[in-house]
Amino acid sequence: MNMSSLSTISTGMLSRLDALATVSESRNGLTRRYLTSQHREANDLVGDWMREAGMRVHEDAVGNIIGRYEGAREDAAALLIGSHLDTVVMAGKYDGMLGVVTAIECVHDLHRRGIRMPFAIEVVGFADEEGVRFQSTYLGSRAIAGTFRKELLEARDMDDMTMADALRAFGLDPDQIDTAAKRPEDVIGYLELHIEQGPVLESMDEPVGVVTAIAGATRRVVILSGVAGHAGTVPMGHRQDALLAAAECALAVEEVAAKRTHCVATVGRMEVAPGATNVIPGSVTFSIDIRADEDVKRIEALAELDPWLAKIADKRGCTLTVETVHEANSVACAPWIAGQIEAAIATNESRVVRLPSGAGHDAAAIADLTDVGMIFVRCAGGISHNPDEFITESDIAAGAEVLLRVIENFQPEDGSCLMDKT
Repeated sequence: MNMSSLSTISTGMLSRLDALATVSESRNGLTRRYLTSQHREANDLVGDWMREAGMRVHEDAVGNIIGRYEGAREDAAALLIGSHLDTVVMAGKYDGMLGVVTAIECVHDLHRRGIRMPFAIEVVGFADEEGVRFQSTYLGSRAIAGTFRKELLEARDMDDMTMADALRAFGLDPDQIDTAAKRPEDVIGYLELHIEQGPVLESMDEPVGVVTAIAGATRRVVILSGVAGHAGTVPMGHRQDALLAAAECALAVEEVAAKRTHCVATVGRMEVAPGATNVIPGSVTFSIDIRADEDVKRIEALAELDPWLAKIADKRGCTLTVETVHEANSVACAPWIAGQIEAAIATNESRVVRLPSGAGHDAAAIADLTDVGMIFVRCAGGISHNPDEFITESDIAAGAEVLLRVIENFQPEDGSCLMDKT
């Protein structure tokens, strides 16, 4: 992909991203859930683009759309490149989709130039990363990694349809999901290009960066129970105000994260009961989300936070209940792949920016199958999961250039070249 073609390529990719953005359950904002008619339409559209790019296309048993570009030898192991095609509710049009469209364009460029790599390339449009419909993430990537949990087939959506029945309605057989799993020996690595979904690259005035790790996360539900009372008759010193206790706890959550690098913590939801203007809050339920690029930081933050919350509750005369509802370990991107991404960025005379991802990605699930690497592309204001999500044509082109350079120079972990390009 030479520099003179980048403008045309980025314009074409924008057109494809615009086309995918019309495939939505909602008119105002993009919504595309797993195993819906919109999922079917998106798979068909992406499958056509894969064929145009010279790939052989199939849909696997969990609904991933996969295009294979053969290497110089037909039975060669594959470099997987992908991202997701599903969205959150009222999403933007680049989260996930940019990675799929960019990968297709890179393969198309190789095909136009008649280049076959020593390895095959498989581009994957993952079926469900966000987990909106059945409240479980990474369904498509877990199936490929061989870690899909069969009990999820009984999960139900808001219309009380099970995942198994939704698969059948989509034309798939839930009993065949195991066939989507790949063998480790058939894969040489995984690459994912994704918008950053944060403000770091923009603040550093760089279009692309290399991801060092995908953060681990702990989510908890906390209940503080005090005593509801009349807002006008209970003196301040006699109150057991659950909301004031919760406010102190929220500040403690902020503080334990702020003192650690690449650690973030959020109290994103708070429910106050009874919720009346003239009643002292008797009970508050709130959420805690703590993430860090290294599990030790997250574990240390929680170990510091737990006794702090208990102390606040005791001081305020409240009882404390804490339940962990989600826990996921961090995933380190493979240094040998990250190094190749860094080399591709540096070739363009750009500063190499290394940063962790606080969001989850399909790469986290694929890491159970093979080593992974990720490229981040700058997005305006760090805005994502929002219809205002935006990236520029020049940044799309920069991301495509880096990804193609990584593909063309990709070496397996042992540093050997599998065979010469033809």
